Amino acid sequence: MTDANTGSPGTAAPAPTKGTGLAFAYVTTLFFAWGFVTSLIGPLIAAVRRVFELSYTEATLTTFAWFIAYGIASIPAAAILGRLGYSRAIIVALVTMVAGCLIVPIATIVDWYPGVLIALFVIASGVTLLQVGANPLVAALGSAKSSHARLNFSQFFNSLGTTLGPLIAAPILLTGGVFAADAVISDPASRAESLRSIDLAFLAVGVFFAVVAGFIFSARKTINAAAPVPTAEDRMSPLVALKSPWAVFGALAIFFYVGSEVTIGDLLTNFLHSPEILNVPLATAGSMVAYYWGGAMVGRLVGGLLMLTSIRATTILIVNTAVAAALCLVVTQTTGPTAAYAAIAIGFFNSIMFPTIFTLTLERSTAPIPATSGLLVFGIIGGAVLPPVAGYIADSSATLNPVFYVPLAGYLLLVLFAVAASRAKTRGGDVVAAPSGH
Repeated sequence: MTDANTGSPGTAAPAPTKGTGLAFAYVTTLFFAWGFVTSLIGPLIAAVRRVFELSYTEATLTTFAWFIAYGIASIPAAAILGRLGYSRAIIVALVTMVAGCLIVPIATIVDWYPGVLIALFVIASGVTLLQVGANPLVAALGSAKSSHARLNFSQFFNSLGTTLGPLIAAPILLTGGVFAADAVISDPASRAESLRSIDLAFLAVGVFFAVVAGFIFSARKTINAAAPVPTAEDRMSPLVALKSPWAVFGALAIFFYVGSEVTIGDLLTNFLHSPEILNVPLATAGSMVAYYWGGAMVGRLVGGLLMLTSIRATTILIVNTAVAAALCLVVTQTTGPTAAYAAIAIGFFNSIMFPTIFTLTLERSTAPIPATSGLLVFGIIGGAVLPPVAGYIADSSATLNPVFYVPLAGYLLLVLFAVAASRAKTRGGDVVAAPSGH
């Protein structure tokens, strides 16, 4: 939730061309890795809600624990990157993520839900460092002319990870144990079986991260040879960007975009499972969430191709945000398959929002690009704030349909951002940016 899809062109010095293609391939695996683990939060919410007998508000604290890491760890992550360089910072990030995965079975053994939240925060802190290092590195591994194409290609693999995550994790997390047809939630044996399923999922993810860490370690010389050396400007505090109205507006847009996307993704399993929508088993509903994230993957390819034409990026953003808002309104007013597929379809229109908001803001901000990028990354904490708000609404409502008023408000604000961006001047003084720039 994404998105898990944070990135910026960066302003590092040009990298040498030798070995950049191979280094790019190595680093792109990281986009898949953090996309995969981020998408597990949705099925996990449904799992912990049943196993620990939580309200929706309490269950969505899993999302809060994950996305609050972006606000807390982003600035320290930049300092770590500046001190260690790209390859070592990425390895530290992956080791941190492995450590977080190992905390999960400890938390479930003592039957302590806050321990699961701590584990998620640790994993997400590693993901934050991973993104701070990997995104500008991908942009720098090659010519500046093709940097946007490289970022879109890497983000495609991020979307592939978010698509496969629910398909693989939902059958593990949401079957057997307390999810069996004849299960009693209070039965110790059923709870133990479900807790072990959570352990299995995160231990498997931990092994995956360990393998990727070994992979990056073995390729560190290739990455170091191709990567630029971070400059003093790259380590500039994002607080400098607070002096730029457009940087602040862009961060607010990122806040509502990520919060809206994650709110839908995290509650979609329970929404599709509910009797008034599709009334399907939780495991089936959890697997269907892959269509939501898969829509973003397809939409990214379609949107990227459209941006190579004469259609302006702001126009595409206006259309996508407006349609997403309309689909949220449909969900609030309907039931059954109409509401279900309208909710899933929002994923397709989410696809180009993050990178487009990011680049439009960079072009219009008067602050240095690294500082603007840092503030935009900080805006990802919207994924920690809006889902608990939606969880509170869910607990107060007879159905989950009213939850979609939260992303509806978010997308309406994004429409305003897109319209304003279409009329604002860029750094170069032009009213609109070249379409190929996003």
